[in-house]
Amino acid sequence: MKLDKVLEEIEALGDSHVGTSSDTPLREDAFDLEDATKIELIQKDVASIMQTLGLDMTDDSLRGTPRRVAKMFVKEIFGGLHPKRKPKASTFENKYKYGEMLVEKNITVYSTCEHHLLPIVGRAHIAYISNGSVVGLSKMNRIVEYYAKRPQVQERLTIQIVKELQKVLNTDDVACIIDAKHLCVNSRGVSHTESSTVTSEFGGKFKQKEVRRELLDYIKLETQF
Repeated sequence: MKLDKVLEEIEALGDSHVGTSSDTPLREDAFDLEDATKIELIQKDVASIMQTLGLDMTDDSLRGTPRRVAKMFVKEIFGGLHPKRKPKASTFENKYKYGEMLVEKNITVYSTCEHHLLPIVGRAHIAYISNGSVVGLSKMNRIVEYYAKRPQVQERLTIQIVKELQKVLNTDDVACIIDAKHLCVNSRGVSHTESSTVTSEFGGKFKQKEVRRELLDYIKLETQF
């Protein structure tokens, strides 16, 4: 699709940020370029933006910024776009026959809003009920980190975490709640610094009111679902 056509569609969309899928929208050729090539191209684009803003790119403080930003985009904050960085989540037999929910709470979330490319910062709370398998606790944190390290909307991030753990654990009984601040709300626009956004995805037994209530009691989140 030509650039002018894309820009026309974006203009028509305006502020109606419609999500079409729980999958991150990626082109088929998203990984044709090597990371080094992407860094070089992004570096030039960032330098162009800074120059357009009127910054003196010969200044010692600014000269290295385009490359720093490019490396950060490719290697760090958007590193979760590439499937080769997906964490391996080995499972183990639930030999001790633990049958209650397991909750991993207060997992740090650092992501980036795909509408303004500003940070999303908060906490994720994950729970599952074993169907015969368990997963290492740190792997749950790494799954959150992997899906957070890409341009995101919080609703999609919440769903992606649950779907991945359902696949890993071979059970529908997985839940995720995220409470996060969006700097596109906190630092621009209405600039409401205390606002946060809560999203949830409940699978299997977690759709039952009493099970959901038990999870909320565990994490002490005073929100009605």
